[in-house]
Amino acid sequence: MNKEKIAIITDSGTNVPPAFAKKYDIRILPLQISYQKKSYQSGVDITSDEVIERLKTEIPTTSLPSPSSIKNVLSQCKRDGYEKGIIVTISSGLSATFQTCELVANQIEDFPCAVIDTKSIGVAAGMTVMDAALMAEAGNTAFEEMPTRLEALAEDTLVLFTVKALDLLRKGGRITEAQYRLGSILNIKPIFKCNPNGVYETVKKVRGWDKTISTMQHLVAEKAKDFAEVVIAYCAAEKTAPMKEWEKELKKLIPNCRGFILSGVTPDLLVHTGPSLIGFSVQPLTPEMQLYLEEHNGIVNAF
Repeated sequence: MNKEKIAIITDSGTNVPPAFAKKYDIRILPLQISYQKKSYQSGVDITSDEVIERLKTEIPTTSLPSPSSIKNVLSQCKRDGYEKGIIVTISSGLSATFQTCELVANQIEDFPCAVIDTKSIGVAAGMTVMDAALMAEAGNTAFEEMPTRLEALAEDTLVLFTVKALDLLRKGGRITEAQYRLGSILNIKPIFKCNPNGVYETVKKVRGWDKTISTMQHLVAEKAKDFAEVVIAYCAAEKTAPMKEWEKELKKLIPNCRGFILSGVTPDLLVHTGPSLIGFSVQPLTPEMQLYLEEHNGIVNAF
């Protein structure tokens, strides 16, 4: 427990590295994954590999954590000795998790709780969760000032992602039938980002998989120029992804990068994207994150 006794809570869609979550006692609210015959808690009683395998026969749905489960987690934090909390959620434009957490948090007596909308998802939102934990651990930022810092960091964070197969994006309404057919026939891959409202937006359409990955890397490098120093995160659902090659390329493209966070993909995110998901993110480096990365030789590998 940090000295300020600030609990850090998030949802499973933020893709926080498991070892980091354990070290800093981050409480995770699992999103629900529902099949026809049974529902599961993402990352608790169903894994990413299991979701990928079952996508061959059934595509499940996802839903936000229930108000009662959120209340139980906050109440447990209070019983465990925490005196206040910071909840960091995936985008309110993609899920009602933020609004529900805010509603429940206001009902817990004698437990001040700030809820942060990252307007993002996956590794990008996960970096903001990590920032919150590191701020609480360092104790250099007052609890009342943490939301302002975290919201500013989230606003400055860029996330990009793409997929090889467009089927699930079509079924989820993320792309139109015409975009699906055109992309499938011509091998055109859309690159998405979360816009300022936290909603998916197509940034570019690129022909060919390798060129799509390269384009994302160059877009991340362009965003990195806005800041003195940055940290880069990237994720892949497939364990065969050439992450070492990406790291070498990003080091060449982004000389002001001070570290990397590598990650797999949580089960609930895979439901909507499938196993070919690749994501890249860039965020300005905080003093707290810099110290953490230095302790880990500049790389946090959670894959």
